[in-house]
Amino acid sequence: MLQLNRVHHIAIICTNYLVSKHFYTEVLGLTIIAETYREERKSYKLDLAINGEYTIELFSFPEPPTRPTRPEAAGLRHLAFSVDSITETVKGLQEQNILVEDVRVDEFTGKQFTFIADPDGLPIEFYEE
Repeated sequence: MLQLNRVHHIAIICTNYLVSKHFYTEVLGLTIIAETYREERKSYKLDLAINGEYTIELFSFPEPPTRPTRPEAAGLRHLAFSVDSITETVKGLQEQNILVEDVRVDEFTGKQFTFIADPDGLPIEFYEE
């Protein structure tokens, strides 16, 4: 059996680099580790961290195909972030005019969670620890 240590990173392709860069850094608060423009691909690669840990690669490509359906298309279903307080997270998102779904309770753990969408409609979950 393979010995996996942890998830190394999550790669996301966006349709509008500047809008998504703002969303992930200013709205969600991820920090920029490195930003690279690759002229030959007409593509940006933005390395982002949570609490100093490399977590997300944000890519832009000219005219990427759209996600086929939401939320049950094959492939990545959603991206989930652990938070200390759903109440404070919802409040902070709403202060930035982000539409937040109703808070739900996980039937297996009893923990609260909610969803928003990133600028390209990728479902993002916030799960209270």
